[in-house]
Amino acid sequence: MTQVELPVGWQWKSIGEVCRVIPGFAFKSKDWTDTGIPVIKIKNIQADCSVSTSECDFIPSEIFTEKLNKFAARKGDILIAMTGATAGKVGRILANESFLINQRVAKLEPETIGKDFFWGIVSGRHYQELFFNLADGAAQPNMSGKQIEGVRIPVPPPQTQEKISLIIGSYDNLIENNTRRIEILEEMARRLYEEWFVQFRFPGHEGLAFENDVPQGWSRVRLDSVAIVNPEAISPKNAPDEIMYVDISSVSTRQVNKLQRLEFSEAPGRARRKVASGDVVWSCVRPGLRSYALIIDPPPNTIVSTGFAVVRADSVPFSYLYQVLGSDQFVSYLDNHATGAAYPAVKASDFEAAEVVLPCKNLLAQFNGAVLPMLKMIHVLRQKNNNLQSQRDLLLPKLISGEIDLSDIPMPI
Repeated sequence: MTQVELPVGWQWKSIGEVCRVIPGFAFKSKDWTDTGIPVIKIKNIQADCSVSTSECDFIPSEIFTEKLNKFAARKGDILIAMTGATAGKVGRILANESFLINQRVAKLEPETIGKDFFWGIVSGRHYQELFFNLADGAAQPNMSGKQIEGVRIPVPPPQTQEKISLIIGSYDNLIENNTRRIEILEEMARRLYEEWFVQFRFPGHEGLAFENDVPQGWSRVRLDSVAIVNPEAISPKNAPDEIMYVDISSVSTRQVNKLQRLEFSEAPGRARRKVASGDVVWSCVRPGLRSYALIIDPPPNTIVSTGFAVVRADSVPFSYLYQVLGSDQFVSYLDNHATGAAYPAVKASDFEAAEVVLPCKNLLAQFNGAVLPMLKMIHVLRQKNNNLQSQRDLLLPKLISGEIDLSDIPMPI
């Protein structure tokens, strides 16, 4: 937002004047464990301005010291990514537990400004873009705490801050409720998959014999026997004039219904792979980061770059395939097959050769009947969140610039 003249009683202030910027702690690689105190890293800050706490890394409780209290984060705290492709992305913790923040994540702690009002400002599209543009370095965007502190924001009187917070908060509450529903549905689908196809505690498993470490009647097969890897491509010669492009940030945060409309020639990375409903797209670079997503009901001519593998279910339901491709076992397999020092990557042939469990058809049908409605509801909820976020982004600049007069809006009792 350009620094325009503000209404009477409003002021332009730097973030450093109203807020503490607290960068995270540099934990050592030897500290990381599978249990203990959860630590929020850059990867946990999502494109929808939430903080995903379901895939945190941990440090042992016994190494916690008093000095680490400074880096504690709790429900309602505002965090910002300082490095990488998502530099400048902010998120707010919704979970009812305590965390620590890792290096290159900063906590923005309002002091002389309303916390909800401040959140409304920094989570708006304009300030998200402004933060990202602060990051210097083309290969690895990076910004400092001083740069964040220097960003100027409009600050109205406290009563006006509260009114704006209430208006924006109504949108945030709806988005938060939908986000929680998404997380619950995703967790339900994942747990059902693990219960039936990893732990083998499926309906009727009692007393069933095993062969080759799988229940009788099941088998272990190559992925390319049940799915097609990279089924369609579009060459520049016969490409449509306009495409819908799936970028890496939308895949890494599963927000694949946030698409970019581009001319084919403008698409980054020479986008060529066409995707259809039910396809799973996986970033071939750094597979351990879990940059994958399920595509549901995409617009015509939706395309991803050749930096992705597109996996299309053939003889199994895509609801099952999606869970297989996101499982810890599959991610570990890809990570072990990645080659290259700076940017480890896997090839289409690595996907094709992966071993997967092929259950009996009737159990696959039962699983699909239970999980497919969940996946479709997740897609609908994400679309609703995108619409709410767009409405919020249109309204917010008018509120924080004083363009909309709030003087006649009564405060709730």
